[in-house]
Amino acid sequence: MVLDGAGFNRPVRRLPLSKKDDRQMTDELEASCPGIVVRRPVPEEISGGEHHFDPALGHAISSWQAWATDAETRFRGSSGGVLTALAEWLVESGHSARVIGAAADTNEPRRTVAVQLGRKSDFLRQAGSRYAPVSVAAEGYSLSPDSVFVGKPCEVAALRQIGEFRGIEDRPLLMSFFCAGVPSQLATDRLLSELGIPAGSPLRTLRYRGHGWPGEFYAETMDGVRGSTTYDASWGKQLGPSMQWRCKICPDGVGESADIVAGDYWKTDDRGYPEFTDSSGVSALIARTKRGHQTIIAAVEAGIIQADPLDLRQICSIQPYQVERRATLGARLLGRCLAGWRIPRYVGFHLLRLASESPIRSARYAYGSLRRSWLERFRT
Repeated sequence: MVLDGAGFNRPVRRLPLSKKDDRQMTDELEASCPGIVVRRPVPEEISGGEHHFDPALGHAISSWQAWATDAETRFRGSSGGVLTALAEWLVESGHSARVIGAAADTNEPRRTVAVQLGRKSDFLRQAGSRYAPVSVAAEGYSLSPDSVFVGKPCEVAALRQIGEFRGIEDRPLLMSFFCAGVPSQLATDRLLSELGIPAGSPLRTLRYRGHGWPGEFYAETMDGVRGSTTYDASWGKQLGPSMQWRCKICPDGVGESADIVAGDYWKTDDRGYPEFTDSSGVSALIARTKRGHQTIIAAVEAGIIQADPLDLRQICSIQPYQVERRATLGARLLGRCLAGWRIPRYVGFHLLRLASESPIRSARYAYGSLRRSWLERFRT
């Protein structure tokens, strides 16, 4: 995966392959790449328990509001430090051998890279979200069952799908987070420039969030030049608008293929929209599998995280973007198809059924998508 001129990671073939290997890799790509297909996982059967389901959030065995009990982990994390706390505990306690995730490049903090963490690793240093391209799945596709993978929902779907295609029953513990999409790397560079950070100047640190909730975008050069802005401003004005098109039609920003998924449990105003006032981080935490549920329960019993039961409908109320995107996606995809563009296959999400529940709104979205797609076709 190589960063292209638009600031996004794209696949590049580096080595020639035999016809047999080429066919095998093509088959695996077509069966697992989320740019081609995303399949909603079949929910696990629960003995003596109850399954929960919401059209926008998918299936769940349990759902919680949660945060790391360690104050420093909670402070540094993007929304309560839950995934950081779980990852470190799983490795240090011997439940898992390693964690694959994403972090700032130590040599060039402007860039984000995949990292492998084991015992004695500095998990706190890797805490916090990275709103930039990174290909964690490229490092995690061959992980052993005693590993933990932390990645975007699409990457988790890719690992799960390639494992199913290969007939692998035992897989790593898959953890993910609510995702709005991947911004261009160029947006980070532009934001740094706006904050007075000279292009090419060596950075000591760059963080997108954390150090409070929701935290702020912060960068500091080796010479001590600093720049910062609010999370709302950094995402709303630079990072979010640069998002790649595939993310705008994502059927699964809520990590349905993961064992455990976390998202911001925002405070909301009277309209139900998030407020970005600074406070102690809290995550909405969902266990989608028995393995995920058991991991959360064990972490609570070990005192690693604090977790209180939370209804899926409460999570919907503070994640309006994810709810709206899922409800309108079928109509937007229809408009795209009518304009003659190819789209990925999304299996099991019932997107057209969701769109049919609000026909007038869906017709408006379908027309808007058709119009934008026609204009894009003429431009290309």
